[in-house]
Amino acid sequence: MKMSLDGAEGVYRILGYSDGEIRINDQRHGESLLVSPDTLVTEWGPASMEALTRTHLDSALELNPEVILLGTGSTQVFPDRELMRSLLQSGIGLEIMDTASACRTYNILMSEGRRVVAALILDGAEETGLRADSSPD
Repeated sequence: MKMSLDGAEGVYRILGYSDGEIRINDQRHGESLLVSPDTLVTEWGPASMEALTRTHLDSALELNPEVILLGTGSTQVFPDRELMRSLLQSGIGLEIMDTASACRTYNILMSEGRRVVAALILDGAEETGLRADSSPD
């Protein structure tokens, strides 16, 4: 997992989404990722909803959100009930939608000053390991 803090504007905005790519600020990303207004986590992990684990969701929880938007790829797919139950028991809001909708919703909530984390799965992205890096992109 690679983590970055945005030093330029202080916020990460999603500027574009297409199959296999998300554009955040001035950078293009071709892997599943986590994004909050002040943190970008690349190489987050799951290449599909089937690969999503509690460990992936724990990475989102570490960013201290009030709500998590789970973008599930090109179509809305609900995760395993146990995964959903464990996340909901933490008291954090969870919204599940396709990745394009999650990108749009993230920008709205972020502009309202909400503590939102978008966990965005890109269809066809490669499974990545976890790597941490605190340097800005």
